[in-house]
Parts: sequence; structure tokens; C-alpha cells
Amino acid sequence: MNANRMVEKLVGRVLRQIVGRGVNAGIDRAIGKGKPPEEMTPAERQQAKAGKQAARRARKAAKMARRMGRM
Repeated sequence: MNANRMVEKLVGRVLRQIVGRGVNAGIDRAIGKGKPPEEMTPAERQQAKAGKQAARRARKAAKMARRMGRM
């Protein structure tokens, strides 16, 4: 394996990690911090839980899209 290919693999791996962190940070920022659970009503708690699940699905979808982009 030549040096150019090794550098490309290394840069690709680092770039994927940076993009992944950026996507996760964007999803976290879009959801926001919110209030502590002690200050929430039951309806707000349920909505926050649904938001966290939606964020988890969005992360999985972004990860899958990145995988498909590699092929």
C-alpha cells in the first residue's frame, strides 16, 4: 500500500469522526436543554422523552446515511 493511500484513509477516518460529531452537536442544539425533570409537568416529561427518542432516531438515520455515502 502506498503512502498516498494510507494518508487518504487516515484523513477519511478523521473527517468522518468530525462530521459525525458535528451532526450530533447540531441535533443536540436543535432539541435544546429544556427544564430539569423535577420542574416539568407529566405532559412536558412525556414530550421531552419523545424528543429524545426522535433525536436518537435522527442520529441513527444520519449514521446510516454516512455509511451509504461510503459505498
